[in-house]
Amino acid sequence: MPTKTATLMAPAKINLHLRILGLRQDGYHELRTLFHPVSTLCDTLAVEPGPDGDFYLRCPDNPALEGPSNLVYRAWKAYGEATGFQPGLFVTLTKRIPMGGGLGGGSSDAAAMLRHLQSLAADRALAPDRLNAMAARLGADVPFFLMDGPAMAEGIGERLTPAPVNLSGLTLVLACPDIHVDTAWAFRAFDTAARLEPREFLTTSALNTKNASPVSPLPIVNDFEPVVFQAHPRLREIKEKLIRDRASAAAMSGSGASLFGLFRDRGVGVSAARALEREGVSVHLQTL
Repeated sequence: MPTKTATLMAPAKINLHLRILGLRQDGYHELRTLFHPVSTLCDTLAVEPGPDGDFYLRCPDNPALEGPSNLVYRAWKAYGEATGFQPGLFVTLTKRIPMGGGLGGGSSDAAAMLRHLQSLAADRALAPDRLNAMAARLGADVPFFLMDGPAMAEGIGERLTPAPVNLSGLTLVLACPDIHVDTAWAFRAFDTAARLEPREFLTTSALNTKNASPVSPLPIVNDFEPVVFQAHPRLREIKEKLIRDRASAAAMSGSGASLFGLFRDRGVGVSAARALEREGVSVHLQTL
């Protein structure tokens, strides 16, 4: 099937639940995590036909992303090597998902490219299990973005099960401070901390308030928080501000640095978002 001009949407994600279960013999960490898409915060890939066998990537806002290490190029190359289907493409990548924020932007971009190629490959398209395995080799979060809707992920993220998570009516306040957390560093720090006892509560003793905090039945926990918050105290402050501002639940996403709060009342969520913006924190709002 010939290639065609298309605009691909690559949504962000948050981790509602993230447990690090241990270090595997292959050097990867065994995880158990609950992914939830953030459908209104998306990168876009504008795809146009190009000469056969050639791939051109432009990222006007961040030219440093245009090299061969970009996951979009790597996805195109891997798909072509596996199937023999490698159409020439011009791709313009517009980044809206903050980088280094634990929101899966690069992985989502790669998955969008795989989906696009799969839709065009006709009889050379990959079986779902092979496509999923290819996605996992590109990055632990990539297989999730081949799905639609929330999913529980295990292994390094490649074993996925659709999850019946219903957050309808809640307002998501996604805080994206200008802090970059390197994922590889976060894993090393977690290992060095000798498996600190995971935090089960939504607040910490640093909150220093006698007011009762909201309690949520949602499985909101992130094992990265102790080590990342120690290195970046501002992130702890933002999480606890979300709690003080009446979030039903709050946590860091992935290895950070983005944090989210879930609010039952949209007006309360909007007020919390505006308060963070007054402190210079970029915020994304979405009614789920």
